Amino acid sequence: MIPGIGLFYSGMTKRKSALSLLWLSLMTTAVTSFQWFLIGYSLSFSQSGSRFIGNFAHIISINVLNESTFGTANIPHIVFYIFQLMFAITAAAIAIGATSERGRIWPTIVFVFLWSTFVYNFVAYWTWSINGWANVLGALDHAGGVPVHITAGTSALVYSLVLGKRQPVTRIEQNRPHNINSIFIGTALSWFGWFGFNSGSGLVISSRAALVCVVTNLAACAGGFTWCMLDYFLFKPKYKFTLFGFCMGSMAGLVCITPGSGYVSIPVSLIFGISGSTCVYFGRQIKIFFKIDDPLDIFAQHAIGGFVGCLLTGIFAQKYIPAIDQVNITGGWLDGNWMQIVYQLILASTGFVWSFVITLIILLIMNKIPGLTLRTSIDGEIQGIDYDQFNEYTHDYIEFQRDLYVTVPKPLFMNNLITVATVIRQNRTQNDRN
Repeated sequence: MIPGIGLFYSGMTKRKSALSLLWLSLMTTAVTSFQWFLIGYSLSFSQSGSRFIGNFAHIISINVLNESTFGTANIPHIVFYIFQLMFAITAAAIAIGATSERGRIWPTIVFVFLWSTFVYNFVAYWTWSINGWANVLGALDHAGGVPVHITAGTSALVYSLVLGKRQPVTRIEQNRPHNINSIFIGTALSWFGWFGFNSGSGLVISSRAALVCVVTNLAACAGGFTWCMLDYFLFKPKYKFTLFGFCMGSMAGLVCITPGSGYVSIPVSLIFGISGSTCVYFGRQIKIFFKIDDPLDIFAQHAIGGFVGCLLTGIFAQKYIPAIDQVNITGGWLDGNWMQIVYQLILASTGFVWSFVITLIILLIMNKIPGLTLRTSIDGEIQGIDYDQFNEYTHDYIEFQRDLYVTVPKPLFMNNLITVATVIRQNRTQNDRN
């Protein structure tokens, strides 16, 4: 899922900043892995913590080999340790997509460590730890609708708000993905990874784990189909399909089914896919209403999709499905437990508020510290993050040509050369069209 997210985001951004998102997906893996080793796992899953946060029982990853496993006796503790690390990395990789096209890289690395500590570890503990207040309350989240998607999507919105809008270009260019192939490959990798993401969260190989794969796949299919139909009848020009739309819709379906995947039946997964895709499709208008430049629609895709999925879990969770693995829940509204919706709303809302406030505090403090200014210079943004902060490109030959004909030195005696180079480039473009 992690390289899938990198490719998905890289394809959605402009060519001149595409490499930065690929690089950040790997650097996020490194930084989060170190944070997890140091304190992250202990804060998220120590079994002797308070209702609010774990303690340092597993600091620097001690006692993860010889203690009993949290939640099950079927797998070694260290397997659970590395499995849950992948969730932490995925959440951080989603959140940092907000830096697209205008964020400096070094502050982003620092942010990943701080965000993992003060946002993800807290919410993961509330949701999944045996002592976490949401778990004790009875809120249900099978695979990370709140700890992964709502936290990451909300934090991405805050990051976009603090960074400010990108330099103005035409609306078509501003929102046009540069590489649909990367989006397709990223979607395929993420979709495949989601089977392990969701079904593995049951911590046991069983018919329930297979059922989770089935509902996950069906929700993704329903989400992709729904988005394509909305595009076909509502988007301008009408009556056109897009591969990008299917990829966005399937990802919305996957996000929405995540919290309920271990608790709902096969037919209900269609409701998750259709509802999630529809809400994300129209939820993208929120950033326009509040005039926030969220380049990759991370808030709509993950925060709104995760919120909808969390509430639907409160309606459609059925107690007979977890019982396959000897896990007891009281079910949702379908089983007469209408209070489950309240529990789901409390967890989702708390996750949203905590992520928003803590992320805002982190970013505002960082932005005041010399060397940790979040946004790159105007020239760096215009030239592209890859040019500004890296020494390589995803499309090296194309960037070389751009440097040769456009980004040339500008003393007075070079003005004519710039004009000539521009004319040559325009003539070449016309010749190519001919």
